[in-house]
Amino acid sequence: MRDTPEFEIVAYEPSPIGMICLRRRESSSEPSGFVTEITLDHRFLMSSAVTDSERALAFHALTMRGGRGLQVLVGGLGLGYTAREALRSERVARVDVVEFLPPVIDWLARGLVPLAAELTADPRFAAIEGDVYHRLATPPARCYDVILIDVDNSPDEQLGDANASFYTEEGLTLAKRHLADAGVLGVWSYADSATFERALRRVFREVRVEPVHFENGVVGETETNWLFFARG
Repeated sequence: MRDTPEFEIVAYEPSPIGMICLRRRESSSEPSGFVTEITLDHRFLMSSAVTDSERALAFHALTMRGGRGLQVLVGGLGLGYTAREALRSERVARVDVVEFLPPVIDWLARGLVPLAAELTADPRFAAIEGDVYHRLATPPARCYDVILIDVDNSPDEQLGDANASFYTEEGLTLAKRHLADAGVLGVWSYADSATFERALRRVFREVRVEPVHFENGVVGETETNWLFFARG
């Protein structure tokens, strides 16, 4: 029988969508010496031990975009791996992260998440408290070369009812206004969604759906996440 890992509760706070918890446990396999996880109302959201698809979201979108001096918008800070992957590219000039949950912004400022020091030390990085879906539904103040969304579990399973409109043809048409010419939209999901793919194809000239297979050491299984990319 596998031993149940002993987690240290680092923070446990109310948020607009429920009780959010930051916890961690020691791990010799992690560079930081521990695994950090986030749960929402005791439901698992993310782990620093499993970041393949988050990193792939940024990597593939930047590969599709090309060019230099790129402006990137990330919806959802989480543990910061999507933003960090974007910042690894010398072609990126700016990464704006919009995070809906105030505690997550606070954890970053207090250095409680593994990548906090690295992210906040990069002058190209900015974390902004706000609702990325509301932002994308309103007229743009500026346009981005790459927009990455990693907020909901999937297009068909949102963390909040108000998020649903983004995944429709109408919502995507509004979001498209925030992309510069040849800009790329990337969306993370734990599951495939034919409905969302159809909506993307009705709005964008080019659409790619990329499965990301990885070993999840936390549960001891091979898993697949899905990345949706759209351009033009």
